[in-house]
Amino acid sequence: MSAATARPLREIRIDAEALRHNVATLKPLVAPALTMVVVKADAYGHGALVAARAALGGGADWLGTADLDEALALRAAGIRAPLLAWLHGPDTDFGPAAEAGVDVGVSSLDQLERAAAAGATVHLKFDTGLSRNGIQADDAPAVIARVAELQRDAGLRVRGVFSHLSGTSPEEDLAQLARFELAVAALAEAGVHPELRHLAASAAAIALPATRLDLVRIGIASYGLSPDPRVPVDVLGLRPVMEVSAGIAHVKRVPAGEGVSYGYIHRTAAPTTLALVPLGYADGVPRSASGGASVAIDGVRHPVVGRIAMDQFVVDVGDAPVAVGDRAVLWGDPATGAPSAEDWADAAGTIDYEIVTRVGGRAARTVVGAPQPAQAARATPPAAAAGGLA
Repeated sequence: MSAATARPLREIRIDAEALRHNVATLKPLVAPALTMVVVKADAYGHGALVAARAALGGGADWLGTADLDEALALRAAGIRAPLLAWLHGPDTDFGPAAEAGVDVGVSSLDQLERAAAAGATVHLKFDTGLSRNGIQADDAPAVIARVAELQRDAGLRVRGVFSHLSGTSPEEDLAQLARFELAVAALAEAGVHPELRHLAASAAAIALPATRLDLVRIGIASYGLSPDPRVPVDVLGLRPVMEVSAGIAHVKRVPAGEGVSYGYIHRTAAPTTLALVPLGYADGVPRSASGGASVAIDGVRHPVVGRIAMDQFVVDVGDAPVAVGDRAVLWGDPATGAPSAEDWADAAGTIDYEIVTRVGGRAARTVVGAPQPAQAARATPPAAAAGGLA
């Protein structure tokens, strides 16, 4: 292999064009609702700035983060699109949000007072049954009264009202929608009319149209992965954005009965060839997937055997002509023959969200497919979508 075509030993390859395509595919599906692409947690492990630019290139109207620091980092990198951050500590200073034009979600009276004092634009979050953050039903009357007072007397801008669904079932999600509508109605009665109502994340945005409202928050589906086994994304034409791979570091022929890796939880059933993949749990490869996952080499699946170690794991390739330097793809686009992140999640007893967000360690990151940052200069939030509940 020439130096010009050499790839890093361990590589996380991000296809920015696939992300742009996914957003452009989802946008008309959820219309007339606006689209917020969620880039929290370094864009679910995909790289926040790359993801932000590609998402805006695909037509995203908003970007969302959990922490304010994540949003401010995007502003510092030149992203001018509308941004919302919604998870705050007790000492979060909302002044920088106001200065940078980052909207903040508020979940309590204390957060409301501090955000208003800083001059920040807010989205009011109501707890409709997920029992995480959000204004509780018992507290809602007092908070709403204070919102109306701050709006009238102090110029508070309430751009949005939102909540988050549990995804337990369509029936449970629609019950949360009903509770959300009560909160919106109570705000209206107090004279507070937010521009944007948002409730649905990836699963509901795709599968439960009634929850789309004025804006949807698309997270994992933007990255070409399924938010729920009941919500397949391949039929929508979405493509996985992340591929994780490594060059084979060692190949050996072994006899039947040979123990493999720590604890000998696997012994070879017949003479076979073992290939060593230089990725391990230090790089975010789940140890719990030992003996259950597979990799693709030249488009052919081969099982992971023995325990996954800190730096490496072993693959049984049988009699396949695998050589040192060949590429083992852990997860990527199944259309290429690779396992999916969901395949690894199933082997590890977890979800695809965790598989992609935890990967990293020593692996080099390569971006392919040019992000399209032209829309990143837009700083004015778009108007709310027309109409009521879709």
